[in-house]
Amino acid sequence: MIKLYDGGAYLVNGQTLIPDDGQAAAAIKANTGALVDKAQAAQNTIAYGILSEHNTSGDMDKLKIKFDKLTSHDITFVGIIQTARASGLEKFPVPYVLTNCHNSLCAVGGTINEDDHMFGLSCAKKYGGVYVPPHQAVIHQYAREVLAGGGKMILGSDSHTRYGALGTMAMGEGGPELVKQLLNKTYDINMPKVVGVYLTGKPQNGVGPQDVALAIIGAVFANGYVNNKVMEFVGPGVSNLSADFRIGIDVMTTETTCLSSIWRTDDTIREFYEIHKRKEDYKELNPGQVAYYDGMIEVDLGKVKPMIAMPFHPSNTYTIEELNANLMDILDDCEKKALVSLDGAVDFTLKDKVRNGKLYVDQGIIAGCAGGGFENICAAADIMEGASIGSDEFTLSIYPASMPIYMELLRSGAAETLMETGAVLKTAFCGPCFGAGDTPSNNGFSIRHSTRNFPNREGSKLQSGQIASVALMDARSIAATAANKGYLTPATDMDVYYTNQKYYFDSKIYANRVFDSKGVADPAQEIKFGPNIKDWPAMSALPENMVLKVVSEIHDPVTTTDELIPSGETSSYRSNPLGLAEFTLSRKDPAYVGRAKEIQKAQKAVEEGSCPLDAVEELKPVMEAVNKSFPEKSFAEGNPGVIGFGSTIFAVKPGDGSAREQAASCQKVLGGWANIANEYATKRYRSNLINWGMLPFLIPAGELPFANGDYIFIPDIRKAVEERKTKIPAYVVKDGGLQEFALEMGELTEDERTIILKGCLINYYKAE
Repeated sequence: MIKLYDGGAYLVNGQTLIPDDGQAAAAIKANTGALVDKAQAAQNTIAYGILSEHNTSGDMDKLKIKFDKLTSHDITFVGIIQTARASGLEKFPVPYVLTNCHNSLCAVGGTINEDDHMFGLSCAKKYGGVYVPPHQAVIHQYAREVLAGGGKMILGSDSHTRYGALGTMAMGEGGPELVKQLLNKTYDINMPKVVGVYLTGKPQNGVGPQDVALAIIGAVFANGYVNNKVMEFVGPGVSNLSADFRIGIDVMTTETTCLSSIWRTDDTIREFYEIHKRKEDYKELNPGQVAYYDGMIEVDLGKVKPMIAMPFHPSNTYTIEELNANLMDILDDCEKKALVSLDGAVDFTLKDKVRNGKLYVDQGIIAGCAGGGFENICAAADIMEGASIGSDEFTLSIYPASMPIYMELLRSGAAETLMETGAVLKTAFCGPCFGAGDTPSNNGFSIRHSTRNFPNREGSKLQSGQIASVALMDARSIAATAANKGYLTPATDMDVYYTNQKYYFDSKIYANRVFDSKGVADPAQEIKFGPNIKDWPAMSALPENMVLKVVSEIHDPVTTTDELIPSGETSSYRSNPLGLAEFTLSRKDPAYVGRAKEIQKAQKAVEEGSCPLDAVEELKPVMEAVNKSFPEKSFAEGNPGVIGFGSTIFAVKPGDGSAREQAASCQKVLGGWANIANEYATKRYRSNLINWGMLPFLIPAGELPFANGDYIFIPDIRKAVEERKTKIPAYVVKDGGLQEFALEMGELTEDERTIILKGCLINYYKAE
């Protein structure tokens, strides 16, 4: 089903795979009659061509990318625009679309969410942007329908910004990276490696895009095969997939931790653009005659079976057939993994869902950028025609990804078919994906065609003893389960005639409701501020020397951004930096906020010119030990810039999941100066740390010279950053003395170094 190549591979004429081994040159010459040059062949990928066209540095090893378009939703755009305003924003320099698909439910937090929406509309008018009102479209579906274009690049402040199936290289990043684009700066990265995904065959009836996506994620996540690389989909199997099928696979590439994705395009994608009245945006994309890939994933689509990703990660994958055949063993394994993910805070089991040897689920959801496409929902309707979901616990909710899709479901009769079964159709909303909609009951188990199933994401509050869990599945198998009244069933078990209804896009609803400035700014427009929309607090520059208190220690194999700053009801506070910060690590380490605030008192004392040791009594023996070992420093109490006090956390591998910058900024506004990790799960989380002036330290796996509550002294940290040092001496304060160890820091661009030195991106731009 899935084969990973140990090394690189060549693709000849878009069809023939040749492993990069001692026989490659001869095989390529036999196929093409020419000698091969690996460096030249690496430039023949689709990804290289698009990156080259958008690079402004003149050096393809050190890219400085300018994107064609930007997009954000309503739990990110307020902070982005506020940061850009503080840094001198006058006009959006490229098309910038503000969608309202996350905080769409305006009952949460009083007027907070709708205040954010009005802020967005007023900013679209003032700075020349596009505003998509709530319930019209989820961010990524609107981008597919209106923004994507062959050979283009789009940057979004949502991790699932992926439009590669349409020939658009898109990336999801934290808000500060969009701020840079709004200020005519660049996205700076080293040239990423490109991994080919070679598709052959044709999917079986009943197998959908989520099945293929989960099979790939299960094969590549744990080993980091595509981490921070570009996935390029090629091979003859591509042509056997519809546009919606490709889109459904593509959006899930985020869960592999890749940087971006791109697909070869053909007449199927040409037709997609024609259906959406944008045929001029189509561009045929193919790799060159001989293209070199740094890795290769070979996928036989015909061998993919209906899949399920069990709690609590999209990579925890099984075939549904395998799960049903080994039910109790796999559920036992889930319980063991849950002990780690949930820190034993609640008793978690799914064994009570087993009825007469079958797994019963409480809820089905087909939703959002992954599941809410026309083809997925029509396939679900075909499976469920004439069925009933029953009147027991099981419920089924379906969220079309845009209002044009919803209208076509009504016109085609698919909506009627589904609603007759007892299913409920709702408007475009991302809530089921991040825990703000259709939260299951306590101990509830939900199957979802959405993007993620992390712990703490579905409204559970572990400290209150509540837990719910989600498994990811394709819409087809969710429909088959619904038709079987909640008993887990793969769609391939159903004898179904799929109507494969043709989609017709109607843009009238957008013409009537979407505000589009056409790029014309109105400087006279006043921005509407709700009382919860707050400016960023002042942040200090990096001090010469630093004292850090370790205030949280996390040993999970991976720590998600949902655990760093929970989603769900906390999303209403995304426009209030200090208000949101109160929720930092609240479901993973509830004591974190109090500990961070306590040591922050010392830094505030320094900034006010008073004695930090009077503010935090326990610092006195710490500084006695420091001054004893470094008498030449002679730290002057209350001298800003000489020494700083703050907090840090240790996590094995933090930052998987969402692009949300708040996972870093909330630590910063509580006095965080650094993270210490064995590795960072994603490039975007590390970038978020840097953009908020936090040091992304590394230590080797298996070495932990400090513990939660310990103090760490880092002398001459500012000098180390200025001098581009990658290994930095640090000291744990123990038993009245200092114990030395080494902190490492990966490569930083010149801009990143300066941002850290200035204290954050806002300070950096103010200095300019």
